[in-house]
Amino acid sequence: MELTDKKNMTRHALRDRVFRLVFRIEFYPEDELEGQIENFIESAEDEYLPEDLDYIVGKFRNVASKIKEIDDAIDRCAVGWTRSRMGKCELAALRLGIYEMLYDDDIPVSVAMDEAVEIAKTYGDNTGGAFVNAILTKVKESS
Repeated sequence: MELTDKKNMTRHALRDRVFRLVFRIEFYPEDELEGQIENFIESAEDEYLPEDLDYIVGKFRNVASKIKEIDDAIDRCAVGWTRSRMGKCELAALRLGIYEMLYDDDIPVSVAMDEAVEIAKTYGDNTGGAFVNAILTKVKESS
């Protein structure tokens, strides 16, 4: 693919790619995540503009660096649920949404919530969107 064939991705498409990396957190030990990033970059560098790849990888690293705090917020707000019982897609959507809500000043809270819910509806089970919305609402109220 020629460089001229590449187009800047929309924020929604970028967030979708970040979600796909965040999803891997549940399946790979922390010391293997850099290898997962390298695999992603190798498979995507011909498709994405360098600034889009930088955004995706940078945001993923930011989420991964706050995973303990994010998971603590999930644990506080998911009354009656443990992370091990949650669907992996819903958990990844929650992690990304909570990161954006609490730590990304460039993303309005309402946008972070809406996008996380849409991701959960797209990739999770048929109640995933409602589940993610309920948890994110509690996180918003408690922050």
